[in-house]
Amino acid sequence: MTTLTEAVRAGSTADVLRLVTDMPAAQRRACLGELKELRTELRGVPVWENGAERVRRALHLAGAACHTGAASAAAWLAAGDMRWSQAPTDALLRALECRDAAWLADVAHRLAQRPLSARVRYELMAGLVSRAGCEVPVTDAYVIGWVRHISGRSLSRDGMADLLRREPHLARLVGGVFTLSDVGEARWLLDEGPGWWQSSVAALAGEGLLDRTSLIDACVARLLRGGGPTDHRTFLPFLTELALTREEERARIADWTALARDAASPVASHAQTVLTALALDGDLTTRQLAQASAGLLFRAEKKLVRAQLVLLAKVLSRTPSSAAELLPVVAQAFGHEDTQVQERALKLVERHAERLDSAERGELVTAADQLTPALRTRAAAALGVAAVGSEEVFEEVLPPAPEPVRLEPAPATAAELAEELSALLVSDGDVAAFERALDGLVRHAYEDADALREALAPVLARRWWAADEPRQWPRVDDMFGTTRYGTVDARDGLDLLLATLHGKVSTATLHAAVRQGPNEHECAHSGLARVFDARLREVAYRLRTEPLPLLLATPTWGTGLLEPAELVDRLTEYRRLDARVGAADFAQALLRVRRTDRAAAGEAAARAKALGTREGGRLARWLTTGTPALGGRLAHGLRTGTTAADPVRRRTKGVRILVELGEVPELRAGFPQEFGRLGRPLSVFTDRRHCAHWNEAIRPHWLAVLPERRELVAARLLPDLAATAVDDERGAAALPLLAEADGAAGEAVHLCVAYGLGARHHEDRLAAVDALLVLAARGQLDAVRLGTDLGELVGRGAVKARRLAESARTGAATGAHATVWEVLRHALPVPLAGLATARPEAAAVAARGLGDLLAVAAECAERCGARGDVPHLPETADRAGSSRLATQARRLRDALGVEVAA
Repeated sequence: MTTLTEAVRAGSTADVLRLVTDMPAAQRRACLGELKELRTELRGVPVWENGAERVRRALHLAGAACHTGAASAAAWLAAGDMRWSQAPTDALLRALECRDAAWLADVAHRLAQRPLSARVRYELMAGLVSRAGCEVPVTDAYVIGWVRHISGRSLSRDGMADLLRREPHLARLVGGVFTLSDVGEARWLLDEGPGWWQSSVAALAGEGLLDRTSLIDACVARLLRGGGPTDHRTFLPFLTELALTREEERARIADWTALARDAASPVASHAQTVLTALALDGDLTTRQLAQASAGLLFRAEKKLVRAQLVLLAKVLSRTPSSAAELLPVVAQAFGHEDTQVQERALKLVERHAERLDSAERGELVTAADQLTPALRTRAAAALGVAAVGSEEVFEEVLPPAPEPVRLEPAPATAAELAEELSALLVSDGDVAAFERALDGLVRHAYEDADALREALAPVLARRWWAADEPRQWPRVDDMFGTTRYGTVDARDGLDLLLATLHGKVSTATLHAAVRQGPNEHECAHSGLARVFDARLREVAYRLRTEPLPLLLATPTWGTGLLEPAELVDRLTEYRRLDARVGAADFAQALLRVRRTDRAAAGEAAARAKALGTREGGRLARWLTTGTPALGGRLAHGLRTGTTAADPVRRRTKGVRILVELGEVPELRAGFPQEFGRLGRPLSVFTDRRHCAHWNEAIRPHWLAVLPERRELVAARLLPDLAATAVDDERGAAALPLLAEADGAAGEAVHLCVAYGLGARHHEDRLAAVDALLVLAARGQLDAVRLGTDLGELVGRGAVKARRLAESARTGAATGAHATVWEVLRHALPVPLAGLATARPEAAAVAARGLGDLLAVAAECAERCGARGDVPHLPETADRAGSSRLATQARRLRDALGVEVAA
């Protein structure tokens, strides 16, 4: 063992530095072998172990000094396993200062090219650059390190300016700030505030230490390039602090035009302000103004579009001869979703259309086809034509009703099954993929468990429980035993079965899990979660003790439905094999079997009874028993009560409207204990504080528990859907599947969709719109019920009108104008009534977002030719002023053909 290695093991960086300084290059190279062995040894030692950190620091210094190649030295210096225990920077620089300048420059540039995550210290890179006398590297790691270094030493704006003045590479590094690929961790340092970067850089440009023109070009180029969604917050202040002169602004008209068209809203607003000033001062030609306006009028931001129309109005008034070039650009606003913007644009055309020739008017006639029907009439009069657009015959467009997908047979070979299981363990997959794989696992384990285990070997390599010496926490038995809340997702269930198949779970644990179930608190989801979990635990126990030949409950269709004839065939196979049926598997099969096709059910019942088995008789009785009509529409006077035929009852909890379920006796009698919870009454006051069912991926499998009784599932999902609107949580992804499921779509289903339409997150609202359209396409949408529910929720404050307007606009954009109108027709009266009766101080709150909702309703009514009246609409339309609320109320009133009282 060399003296250097002894010094490293002693953790003495001083001795290491002294030794490597005196060593010739050949001797240093000779020490590398022992240092690498020590590095390998230290990888298994915790950092916090006594003395380990000091040893790592000494090792880091020794290795850096002993590597004679620049690439290997840089790799050692930036090694991930020594990232948090590096030698002091001054010691590293002293150990390397004997190298020639080219070598030092090479190492510096290699370190600077490392990603930010490598955490290479700026002081080390800067020290190497200084000793090498080389050009400073302008990489993300180096520039952000420099920004962090300067910001950390500056306590004031003046202090930062002084630090920047002393920087020998100032121009190159400041330029590097504008070429960062990712502002990353330096964002908060660069933003205007404690560091005062923008104002300090602008001051240095004023002093001549930075070239002003180059700096402006760099700012504009970065803003044109874009980047992250908040990058403009960093770089736009650099530009505004420079306070460009009119000459500098005039030299960059093309840049302002591009920024106004494509940049983030704040940047586009700044560019628009510059262009407006230039236009009003006569520094923009008509063609340049037209080009800038063409980009701006296509933007979605109403504020920008309106401001541009105001500018165009001023220019047209001052220079009427520009009408031929500017009015076709104005007409681009005819297609804007905001009818007030459309009307502003039309007013400009009305004012200046007389200056156009026939060809130019023809171009505007074509564009005017995008206007609302009421505005088209005005456009036709202004352009001197009989009518604008063709007479359209409205046709409602709904998506095709989804067709159920039949499950493919289980994978034929163990190798195919292993591939499918590997994919499912990476992504949860859908119900069909999971059920196919589950059935295949059971079948192949029954036929040849050893061959199955051999095929699964590559799959197990990445499972946490598959190691020869698994971690002590969590223990495998604890994860899959009764101490666990239950199956969090489908992957949990597959892990349980695979771990059982490979002997990683004890038989006693499996037996206790089947007998006791998971240790969980009661919540709205418990019934569904218990059924899904009980079946998997039973399959796992039988894999160990008495493998099942096949699963009875594997569905026929992707929704979870099981055809009765197919279930009878499986029971026949069980009788032929003299195999014992799994109680939970058979119970799940009963819940999944189709009973609504009475002819098929009767035929299958006769075959089942002829089997002469206990399960055959139970299936025959189940198929011939009628099902209660859950979810059917209640009479108006009974909406808050229960009936003998319908155990659904509406209840309120704070601002929420939820449903309670009465007892469903047929789901309790004759079913295993775990299934009995499905038939118990459900209260809206069920305690959910300790609910472990947080993973949305499990919800499609809950829908497959009761595929013909979606109202029971929806009632249990309703608190989660309410939270997406009231508490801004996530969780509406299952709504389209709920709409595709079978069974009545009643109170609970429609309330779920209502909350989803008012959800905080855009993705959840899209899922709700999909569900709405699917229900409509299947003829199962009760527009009166959904609209009334939405009106009540908006009135209570559970759903925000603006969010609902966005959802309605999305649905209408698909072509479903009549459907959306019918929903909104019944949603509007309650918030309109609340607005009419609100005290003056509360009126603004009551009106928030209602103008947007009325705009969508008016658009739909105009498109589908709706007629009639909406309660409380005339009072809103008669409000004084030109607010969006009053304007859109009048538009809707006119579209419905309501006469205005004299």
